[in-house]
Amino acid sequence: MSGTKDVIGRVVEVVMERPAHGGECVGRVDGRVVFVGGVIPGERVRVRVTQGTETSSFWRGELVEVLEPSEHRVHVSWAQARRDGVGGADLAHVELAYQREWKRQVVADQMARLGGVQFDGDVEAAPWEIHPDNDQPGWGWRTRFEVVANDKGRAGMFRPRSHDVVPLTHMPLATAQAQELAQVQGVWSRQWEPHMRLEVVAPTDGPGVVLGNGEPLRKGHVDVRPNARRFVTEIVHAYGRPYRYRVAANGFWQVHRDAPEVLVTAVLDALGDGFEGGRILDAYCGSGLFTVPLAAMAGEDGEVVAIEGDARAVKDARRNVMNNLDPDIAQKVRFHQGSVGDVLAHLQDVPSVDAVVLDPPRVGAGAHVIDALVALSPQTMVYVACDPAALARDTALVGERGYQLTSMRAFDLFPMTHHVECVAVFHRRS
Repeated sequence: MSGTKDVIGRVVEVVMERPAHGGECVGRVDGRVVFVGGVIPGERVRVRVTQGTETSSFWRGELVEVLEPSEHRVHVSWAQARRDGVGGADLAHVELAYQREWKRQVVADQMARLGGVQFDGDVEAAPWEIHPDNDQPGWGWRTRFEVVANDKGRAGMFRPRSHDVVPLTHMPLATAQAQELAQVQGVWSRQWEPHMRLEVVAPTDGPGVVLGNGEPLRKGHVDVRPNARRFVTEIVHAYGRPYRYRVAANGFWQVHRDAPEVLVTAVLDALGDGFEGGRILDAYCGSGLFTVPLAAMAGEDGEVVAIEGDARAVKDARRNVMNNLDPDIAQKVRFHQGSVGDVLAHLQDVPSVDAVVLDPPRVGAGAHVIDALVALSPQTMVYVACDPAALARDTALVGERGYQLTSMRAFDLFPMTHHVECVAVFHRRS
């Protein structure tokens, strides 16, 4: 305990060296690694130690003062996300172009250290971020956001590594439609039940929804009407074709306005033209974002096997397949509800597949699922990842089982945050 008391609160001077996975940067004090948020590689800063002991291998600290700022440091326009403010915009102090360089370095580091492979690409900006009509690149991209009511009933967000809720008056990361919906429904002005979780959902087509603890709200109260809106409609264009999706308002959907189209296009590009008439497995299919265009690609002579753990999402995915595809193609899509590993273990009538598309949760697929996928002998696997460390770990597993990484792209679909999306393509070795 004495070692802890001697360290916590100590102020040290550090030169930050490189970005680390998770939004912090790495520096060293007398050879010991120190992780700090709110800084930029190359900066000389003063840091107060918040975690660690004299004998621990690393410390964690909070920024006290920037002594020599980076040329990439910018003023944080969202006042409530500045130092000691809310989480959710942990790279807002970094110029947008360098945010993508930051993420490129993190992806490359994780893939090299954990995956044993090189990533030589760039992190690509979403179309909206470089569109001439966008006068605030990096902001205004979230079609969905979540806040929580504090003890006094004011909606806000948590401080990083804290249970303190900072009340908000707006959400600059959100699209104009989402911000307007929040204002109209009084998200910032009403006094809510303490600790209520509020979700604002503004889809690309049709009206949006505000949810309170998962239930639709109307004028600040739970909407008990039988026709209360619990679903939203999303439209995704891919390869010149529009696809229309019905999605549960509190179900999973990519939050960046461009993300569904960017990722669907990237997956179809990765597969190429060789899978018409083939059998494709869509693992972690959700509401069918990839299932629908994959089935269109496979055609009436092909087949898509889709697996998803959430029963409600499977119901939506079935509906989306039927509403978007010709009956001859839609009937060639088979859904299985359950965990991907368990379903694959009992999938007796699918001895093999030509290709796999998987979009696992943040923790990744893991050895159990990777083994089951490899057992199906796909020629190609396309892996959509929201965490580069998880992707890197699974890359190592895939490599040990006879596949090699042949291409990979990274996308900045979460500007102002450390998050990055990747699409990796693996082919079976000859």
